Amino acid sequence: MRKESQSTDAKSRQSSRREFLARTGQVAAASALAGVTIPRVHAAENNTIRLALIGCGGRGSGAVGNAMNSANGPVKLVAMADVVERRLNASHKNLGKQFGERIDVPKDRRFVGFDAYKKAIDCLGPGDVAMLTNFAAFRPMQMEYAVEKGVNVFMEKSFAPDVPGLRRLIKAGEAAEKKNLKVAAGLQWRHSDNRQQLIKRIRDGQLGDIQLIRAYRVHPVGVMGKKPPEQDELLWQIRNFTRFFWVSGGLFAEMNVHQIDELCWIKDAWPVSAHGIGGRAANSADHGQGLDSFSIEWTFADGTKAYDVVRWLGGHCHREFATYIHGTKCAATFNTYGQRKGETTHIYKDQRIAKDNVVWETPPEKINSWDAEWNVLLDSIRKDKPQNETKRAAYSNVADLMGRAAVHSGKLITWDEAMASKFQFHADIDSMDYDTKPPVLADADGRYPVPVPGVWSEM
Repeated sequence: MRKESQSTDAKSRQSSRREFLARTGQVAAASALAGVTIPRVHAAENNTIRLALIGCGGRGSGAVGNAMNSANGPVKLVAMADVVERRLNASHKNLGKQFGERIDVPKDRRFVGFDAYKKAIDCLGPGDVAMLTNFAAFRPMQMEYAVEKGVNVFMEKSFAPDVPGLRRLIKAGEAAEKKNLKVAAGLQWRHSDNRQQLIKRIRDGQLGDIQLIRAYRVHPVGVMGKKPPEQDELLWQIRNFTRFFWVSGGLFAEMNVHQIDELCWIKDAWPVSAHGIGGRAANSADHGQGLDSFSIEWTFADGTKAYDVVRWLGGHCHREFATYIHGTKCAATFNTYGQRKGETTHIYKDQRIAKDNVVWETPPEKINSWDAEWNVLLDSIRKDKPQNETKRAAYSNVADLMGRAAVHSGKLITWDEAMASKFQFHADIDSMDYDTKPPVLADADGRYPVPVPGVWSEM
């Protein structure tokens, strides 16, 4: 019985693989699997990779555009899912205006609800892509379902609001690898050609030994006001996801995972500890949970330090969005705000970071990082190249949550402590529906719990 079952499973996998190869135009490979000659199909539909969008907010809709821009198309959006019908409908309308017939999502393939992701993924087949672009809290269970169904995954950052969720994601990624599924994670700067060029020079020793890495995300971010009385509490928190730790991990974890991924990529290591300080302006009108200022130091095993400095206040405050590297020989700029399209990188003659001190720089990117990550994913699918970014992305998110926990708690947090953490903001996320009691509630003034160092614990 066991041998028969294994044989049946193998035949099923082979059949599914053959179906995809034929549908995407890889006729020779499909023929080899089938042992027969398959005539070449000229219809474009047979070469199309289908997408299901789970999470129809701005980043999800933007990711559809990035997929549509890829030179490794064609792709077609065939299903959409969200917990908020209005957002789904708005996204469908806007995408239809931009991409016309490539948005092939009739009403019966637009799904609303906490289980809508399953229905959208069920519309896909071998070789297609489930786009997990909604909220970090739901990412692990959606990843599990996509892998169970045998479809490839594009998942946006961040990846879970707490470490148990990240461990669950890593396990799903391991299952995806066994099935030869492709998994792309939305840390798009990893696919920037200019940053890759700088990384190569760092590895070749052009900066010397890395001594210090500095990241800054200092720019205004608006606050969340008081919830209107007529708004549903649970959906209010989900719609304002960056303001609630249980939904997204909070604004810091959601946004700064990019900077922290950079720090780890540059160092080619994971930090052993993190500590930091943070706060909130005394006159803050924010009703959400997050702080507005952070300064965090990560330490790597060899003693190298990396910093991320954050302030989201406006007014006359200094503004800066950049990442700098200091080696024993000289310094470099890895990322500079205002150059999103160009995404240029620089090496300097010494430690002074200034325009008149540049010794090497890259030209503007030919392809922006958001499009580049889709070029890589679709190429991996079509050519059956190995690609699974799950573990690396999850580890960067662990380092991210270490820094958040250090600031919120006022404690030094180690990597081992983080990886062993059992803390969850909301443990029963799988069974959440519209009737679920919100995981946090506001006080009489409409304000939600804010971390107090020395009292707060989340690791």
